[in-house]
Amino acid sequence: MTTTVLVLVETINDYLPIIENSGFTLILAPTPAERAKAIATHGEQIKAVLTRGPLGLYADEMAALPHLEIICVIGAGYEHVDLHAARARGVVVTNGAGVNAPSVADHAMALLLSLVRDIPRADASVRRGEWSKVMRPSLAGKRLGILGLGSVGMAIAKRALGFDMSVSYHNRRPRNDVPYAYCATVGELALASDFFVVATPGGAGTHSLVNKNVLEALGPDGFIVNIARASVISTADLIDALQHQRIAGAALDVFDDEPQVPDALKALSNVVLTPHVAGLSPQASQGTVQLVADNLLAYFSGKPVLTPVPLPV
Repeated sequence: MTTTVLVLVETINDYLPIIENSGFTLILAPTPAERAKAIATHGEQIKAVLTRGPLGLYADEMAALPHLEIICVIGAGYEHVDLHAARARGVVVTNGAGVNAPSVADHAMALLLSLVRDIPRADASVRRGEWSKVMRPSLAGKRLGILGLGSVGMAIAKRALGFDMSVSYHNRRPRNDVPYAYCATVGELALASDFFVVATPGGAGTHSLVNKNVLEALGPDGFIVNIARASVISTADLIDALQHQRIAGAALDVFDDEPQVPDALKALSNVVLTPHVAGLSPQASQGTVQLVADNLLAYFSGKPVLTPVPLPV
């Protein structure tokens, strides 16, 4: 009898045979309605759930899955997985930290370049038959601040050095294995940055870390990029700062209520917006799904999982 995995993720269908070929039976439920129906209909047979941070898995859903043993999260973030409920049930949680870091870092740099060099507006003007030239800043010699120096932050820093930028960072604690300058607070990091990239996990611990005061510290010539979670930046404060030119611009791949994007953001000319695609590449998708398969195979053969998420005491 094969093990049944409930798949809530909507972007990896081409790579799901990796899991099926490892001996697992999949139930696909990528929409809220399909998710609720699958849990109600197949709850007795589901032993594993594949999800991602924004989709999560909640306590009431776990309660409706009496044989649930493991939750595998694609990507690093697991902010909407109820870890307390998982611990109470004895459910193992894994994530995909680091697997998609190159793709996310590439996208962060692409957003930064597009924003600072004003590529979208330049492209649009040429398509309209115009030939307007605007002076824009260079990246060389600028100061890059990274909020969150995990695997994604490290990959961004590596790329930044290739553009002749200096790198500073803020973490919960300083790292002793990097040459980059540590800033003790988020505000201090903003003051030390021309460009500010958010690369920290979401969740209650990082909610609105970037607020009005931080944006004011970044200043009218500063640019901000978010490829992490929308909750890390106060959206209201960000929109206000952009509207009143208290910062120079923002590039965002994540939003509070995806796929809904505030009209106020879409109306601004000093923003670049993408639909939460930073972690999407063939290499990243294959790697993350392979890690899920490896974690499932390890767990159901009685071995330690490869990438466990610490559960609260």
